[in-house]
Amino acid sequence: MVLADILKRWQVLKRKPAILCTGTDEHGMKIQRAAENAGVPPKEFCDKTAETFKTLAKRANLSNDHFVRTTDEDHKDAVQYFWHLLRERDYIYESKHEGWYSVSDETYYPESTIEKRLDPFTGRILMASKETGSEVEWSSERNYHFRLSAFKEPLLEFYKQNPQFITPITRMNDVVRWVSEGLEDLSISRPIERLTWGIRVPGDESQTIYVWLDALINYITKAGYPWAPGSETAGGWPADVQVIGKDIVRFHCIYWPAFLLALNLPPPKQIHTL
Repeated sequence: MVLADILKRWQVLKRKPAILCTGTDEHGMKIQRAAENAGVPPKEFCDKTAETFKTLAKRANLSNDHFVRTTDEDHKDAVQYFWHLLRERDYIYESKHEGWYSVSDETYYPESTIEKRLDPFTGRILMASKETGSEVEWSSERNYHFRLSAFKEPLLEFYKQNPQFITPITRMNDVVRWVSEGLEDLSISRPIERLTWGIRVPGDESQTIYVWLDALINYITKAGYPWAPGSETAGGWPADVQVIGKDIVRFHCIYWPAFLLALNLPPPKQIHTL
């Protein structure tokens, strides 16, 4: 948040208009389980957590223009509209999905990226992601998928045409390598029996939208999405830079531009990873 604030203040010093957004990603299995463990409803849990981060931003004297919560009604409307357009363009289909799922990372991992590990504290042998070290569990369910595999070449071309899209360059090299090795279609919903805390799939109350499709759309929510024809750039999109942690590179640098390209929307100009 502080680094993003510095970038905004530099633009203001140069007398340029600048908009800074921060906020909280509040849906998904991880939040649902945390709320259960705390013995409170998910919304109450999120309200308390969001206030903690709002207070932190104020104490750091951040100059953010918006504090986005993914439980906001305007965000929910934007997500469902985004889903509707993806479905209309045939980028979403329904099928059975099996694989290794990490609750903490909120994602499925390919078999090639999973390994056995020994928990040094409990002595328990577990399956974990090589990339993040997070424990994974086997899951089998019927849900909706996004045709991510169709975006291997478009993404590689986009990276080639925009060599500064991901900084530092080491992260760009990682992303190009991952995409070059091939992309699997992405599971983008969860059965309501397993995940109730989230935005419902339009037209199918039995499914909840995957948190990483939901959460990423927050970047355009406060830029006024969905836009009226001719006003696509009025709210400041595409962003000049998004600042993220290195643990969420895959979501922001592969999934996010793919979602946007699917709807002929411009990706952010740069993603800076820490």
